[in-house]
Amino acid sequence: MARPEKIRLGDLLVQQNVITDEQLKLALAEQKKSGRKLGRVLVEAGYATEDGIARALARQLGAEFVDLKTFQPRPELVKLLSEAQARRFRALVLEERDGLLRVGMSDPSDLAAFDEIARIVRRDIDLAVVAEGQLLPLLDRVYRRTEEISNLAKDLTQEMGDIPVEFGAVLGLTPGAEDAPVVRLLQTVFEEAQKTRASDIHVEPQEKSLTIRFRIDGVLHVQTEADAKIAPALVLRLKLMSGLDISEKRLPQDGRFNLKLRGASVDVRISTMPTQHGESVVLRLLAQNTGLLQLDRLAMPPHVLARFRHAIARPSGIVLVTGPTGSGKTTTLYAAMNEINSPEKKIITVEDPVEYRLPGLNQVQVHEKIGLSFARVLRSALRQDPDIILVGEMRDQETAEIGMRAAMTGHLVLSTLHTNDALSTPIRLLDMDVPRHMVALSIQLVLAQRLVRVICPNCSAPHPLEPHEREWLRYELGDGVDRHPYAKGAGCAHCANTGYQGRQAVYEFLEMTNALVEAANHGDPSEFVRLGRQQMSGNTLRRDAVRQVTAGRTTVDEAMRIATPLDE
Repeated sequence: MARPEKIRLGDLLVQQNVITDEQLKLALAEQKKSGRKLGRVLVEAGYATEDGIARALARQLGAEFVDLKTFQPRPELVKLLSEAQARRFRALVLEERDGLLRVGMSDPSDLAAFDEIARIVRRDIDLAVVAEGQLLPLLDRVYRRTEEISNLAKDLTQEMGDIPVEFGAVLGLTPGAEDAPVVRLLQTVFEEAQKTRASDIHVEPQEKSLTIRFRIDGVLHVQTEADAKIAPALVLRLKLMSGLDISEKRLPQDGRFNLKLRGASVDVRISTMPTQHGESVVLRLLAQNTGLLQLDRLAMPPHVLARFRHAIARPSGIVLVTGPTGSGKTTTLYAAMNEINSPEKKIITVEDPVEYRLPGLNQVQVHEKIGLSFARVLRSALRQDPDIILVGEMRDQETAEIGMRAAMTGHLVLSTLHTNDALSTPIRLLDMDVPRHMVALSIQLVLAQRLVRVICPNCSAPHPLEPHEREWLRYELGDGVDRHPYAKGAGCAHCANTGYQGRQAVYEFLEMTNALVEAANHGDPSEFVRLGRQQMSGNTLRRDAVRQVTAGRTTVDEAMRIATPLDE
């Protein structure tokens, strides 16, 4: 395609009936005041959409409009423009076709950018038009910093040479340490983890290499592999940052530190563990400026949300949130605390560690090494005249009994427990030798939850059921299996080819009715289980997961993954 001609965007959009003359006049007046681009003013005013503007430009130029939601970029072509160049020109190299290099631009009227791109790639260009709102998020994903991280790791390997690892301690203490390769490597790793929405960073020394992996949407992905000899220097630096004992390499250690990443404050929890080939480190990332959590944003089914709100509004009793590690229990509890927090109520939390900070709460960090255990803090908390107590986890009989006594003496207690489902939670407490009458009388509601990955909206496609998937769905849907459409992500640049983007929870709950209280007070758990199953019929974790499948939000594979044996 020839070099594009200069375009008057406003006149073009009026000619193609995308906007009216009156809207153009108003937008031009606003542009004169604000200095922003006309296209941005039109979109923000609601007069046009980014897609509509891009398609109009494509029609005028005789170019193709490329929908980046479904486009799969090729890394070797993308790299013909650096990330800085791609962002400056608002452009992306899309493909090679008929001897031409096809380049997508969100502003094809920028002739200077067109000429500069042609100079950089040294090829004839076939211009395509893309929407800026689709382009910018895609640039974040395609310009992953994997190569940069690998190069920094190589720099660190070369700098270390044969120097003893202990010498690396000066990295955190000497002037100019911010320029040291180990510091630049860690900074780049943290920034990339934030950009990819990673919840955890795993630094794992192997016999001949060091592996760095990110956990994204609950699944680990290898970020880079480097020379094994840089592992001690990385671990040492992380220990310095978190105030851990750098001389202790034989015992596990836990700590935390705070980072500023791209203007955001991030709390980092660190756990070290000695392994055969060195210390393994896991870093949990907790963003502190994501805004207060809201219950109605957790995608609870309406009937679950109503009963949960009713339970946390009561003046006394225990509300338990259960599930395995990483199932979102803490998020749910903090959303509940945010809803019931008010100046009229004194709220004390006992946690290990304090994961989120909420104003108005008295939050206490457990410290077992100095004797500050859950039970000890809980006893002290009860002497502080609280209305509501949050116990991070009921780990043992003593903590559970103190919490239940508090619930029976006029306090609302919120806590978590590691159980597979709601129905097994009271039985688990009985197995911990908590007195039967305390379990029966103190528990108000048990909410069990799991996290399922959400199908990527950019590559979602119809999915014909496999025989085993159809058979599994028959447990919940019976003969209605074929009445629903099913979907699966094909994999694209937006989801790193996983087919999933983000996660959401599925729920079930058990309320302690009079019949269940009476059954729990007797020695035979079978009657309690029978009544519990009867109450939860049609409202299990499995049923909620199947609802997400039939709604096209997740896959059958994900639903099958979180189903518990008790549901079968």
